Amino acid sequence: MTQTLAPAYDVGAARRWAMLAASTLAQAAAAVMIHGPAFLIPALHAQGMSLGEAGVVAAASTVGVMVALVAWGWVTDRRGERFVLLTGLSATVVAGVAGAVSGGTPLLVVTLFLAGAAAASTNAASGRVVVGWFPPARRGLAMGIRQMSQPIGVGVAAVSVAVVADSAGAHAALWVPVVACVLAALLVAAVVIDPPRPDARTPEATANPYRQDSYLARIHGVSVLLVAPQFLVWSFALVWLVQERDWSPAAAGTLIASAQIAGALGRLGVGHLSDLVGSRLRPLRWVAAAATATLALLALTAAFDLALAGLLVVAATVVTVADNGLAFTAIAERAGPFWSGRALGAQNTAQFLSGSAVVPLAGLAVTHVGYAATFALAAALPAIAAPLVPVREERELS
Repeated sequence: MTQTLAPAYDVGAARRWAMLAASTLAQAAAAVMIHGPAFLIPALHAQGMSLGEAGVVAAASTVGVMVALVAWGWVTDRRGERFVLLTGLSATVVAGVAGAVSGGTPLLVVTLFLAGAAAASTNAASGRVVVGWFPPARRGLAMGIRQMSQPIGVGVAAVSVAVVADSAGAHAALWVPVVACVLAALLVAAVVIDPPRPDARTPEATANPYRQDSYLARIHGVSVLLVAPQFLVWSFALVWLVQERDWSPAAAGTLIASAQIAGALGRLGVGHLSDLVGSRLRPLRWVAAAATATLALLALTAAFDLALAGLLVVAATVVTVADNGLAFTAIAERAGPFWSGRALGAQNTAQFLSGSAVVPLAGLAVTHVGYAATFALAAALPAIAAPLVPVREERELS
């Protein structure tokens, strides 16, 4: 039986939307910290690091996220969303400041790892705020808005972290996510309250959903395949434009930021579409097909030096980020109020495991086989994912 999540009518509409805004800002600030290090790669490479070495530094924050997500999900299930958001954002600020004032690459890697582990708190907790306070008919749209936070955060990082790192160094660039996390923590403290949970912890409500069927596990697997191209585009589109297409860092960063805004709107659109069609997984399969086509075109552009580079970077950014909110919402709805924190933690752990591996591996692939072949390999992943989406096992939205 499908578990019904917490009622969404215990607070006024204004407070509910204010909590959505706070959750979105919290996730966006965390995204600046988690994904901002990818935009340190040009500065680190200019200092003498290979792309593979710079990719390892950039991946430190995502490794930190990966190892902490399930633990934060467990804490969310037991202590509540507000506690986790405030604790995690505060710890992120401390680690970010330590990274900004530290010196040397080893300390930078350590502080990025710790900052990523702290920032992981926002993933499950902010998603639970949205799922807990919005009804099914609005949940796809609300989660689409919340999922806009990640591309917006990456866009902010693209126009700020890369530029600050180019002019003042990699350590100084960490002040950008520090300021963002401080602002997010203040808003969370002002407006977020924990969504209600059912009073009765019945065996059915608290049963492990992973033991019932393979639905959640299949979505995790599909998301692993779909997130790899996303991290590839985020991490190396800017480097490709600067090194291979002769764009300036500022121009490339501006394009990436614009693409992230478009990606944020795309998440909003597919979330609303899932409400309209009454399904999270059918649009997820459509997104996988679109990602395959777009990345294949990006590979052709890189191979034949076509003049569509900027347009296709935007298109690839939009389609490779569009799936996250759909999978996230589907998992929270199936897992229920007593397991969704851990399930969302497992979802993001799987995604960041994939993303952490992609950045250094893609750096090696670009070095040895070039951008065209790397983009072509990325196109194969959503092609594999599309038929694996468990559309037939999806239940009526509730």
